[in-house]
Amino acid sequence: MRFLGSLLISRRRPFALFAMVCIGLLTFGYYLQAYAGQEPCPLCVFQRVAYITIVAIALGATLHGPRLVGASVYCSLIAITALIGAAIAGRQTWLQHLPEDLVPECGPGLDFMMDAFPLGETVRKVFQGSGECAKVDWTLLGLSIAEWSLLWFLAIAASSVALMFVRASQRSTRVRYRKPRNNLK
Repeated sequence: MRFLGSLLISRRRPFALFAMVCIGLLTFGYYLQAYAGQEPCPLCVFQRVAYITIVAIALGATLHGPRLVGASVYCSLIAITALIGAAIAGRQTWLQHLPEDLVPECGPGLDFMMDAFPLGETVRKVFQGSGECAKVDWTLLGLSIAEWSLLWFLAIAASSVALMFVRASQRSTRVRYRKPRNNLK
């Protein structure tokens, strides 16, 4: 309990923890790609972008060491980014649970789409999904990579919002003692 208290009191540690968690998840994803032969689908790439964005925000907050308002801004940005990542992972999870006859056909790769289509059209096509996004090649405890990613994004969002409220309550319960002024000279 003492560790949790010191973690919440520090202005930098919670954000460093967010960054370390996301870096660990990204590292594991790159490990699966490089050593287990798991090529990321377009939705996986978008999830990686969300994790990288959270790392950038969290590292910025770690270096900045924000007080109440700044911490609230950073927590809000992390929560919004994590919810966007959760939406992406949720879409991929939904695609993975479709019956096989409803799974969209495999489309062109993300590199080709980025070269051939405008950004808006590429994003629309990615979110429509493809057969490669619906394929489950790897599981841990019965959950696919997309399902684990969804859980992590939701945990990060919830932790960020909780941190914002804990910071606000710490500020409101803190009593400030001031030396009384003696103006009767």
